[in-house]
Amino acid sequence: MSQPAVSALAPLPFDLVYEDGEPLESEWHVWSFILLLELVHQLQEERQRTDFYVGGNMFVYYSKEQAQDVAQGRQYFRGPDVFWVGGVARSRRKAWVAWEEGGRLPDVIVELTSPSTASADRKEKKDLYARVFQTSEYYLYDPDLRQLEGFRLAGGIYRPMAPDAQGRFWSEQLGAFLGVWRGSYKGMEDDWVRLFRHDASLVPTADERAEAAETELARLRALLEERGQG
Repeated sequence: MSQPAVSALAPLPFDLVYEDGEPLESEWHVWSFILLLELVHQLQEERQRTDFYVGGNMFVYYSKEQAQDVAQGRQYFRGPDVFWVGGVARSRRKAWVAWEEGGRLPDVIVELTSPSTASADRKEKKDLYARVFQTSEYYLYDPDLRQLEGFRLAGGIYRPMAPDAQGRFWSEQLGAFLGVWRGSYKGMEDDWVRLFRHDASLVPTADERAEAAETELARLRALLEERGQG
């Protein structure tokens, strides 16, 4: 997918489209998107890794021909719900433009399906991610069925990944398990796709880290008071 530097940096004869005006499917989809982005950043911070980009709900341009089709209204493929690229610089991007990224395309993709997207997620997009993107890992979560599936690219096609005893899938790219967790996030009690460390502990959100810190502080205060009374 890489192109010569001069060609890659030359201005296009049309403007890239950055917005399609289409909102995420539901409130759950909005918060799930935000949650996954937060958790990936937290996980990589724990691993002291900064050479990555995680994004979603944005255009992924894999060729200039595709970009021209989008600009002219002949194609409306926006991109994955959430995607990860390893080994790249952390910087702000309005879209993922492969020819400006040395030909790099997502290494991990997560699609949060809905009745209107499920068919494309399982057919057209799945084929595109395997054949063109060559994305190593592809995850699908159906919130209606509460079903998470994982696929790993092998021989140019996606092979189903085997879950562990808890129904979680190990991501070699992220260095964590992806699994379904029942609980409250942003005041919504529901099933969420979460990241789990190698020891099966949850990668926490900022709110969960704060709550844990407050609990530990209260425990230490109680211990000091107990010792003071003794």
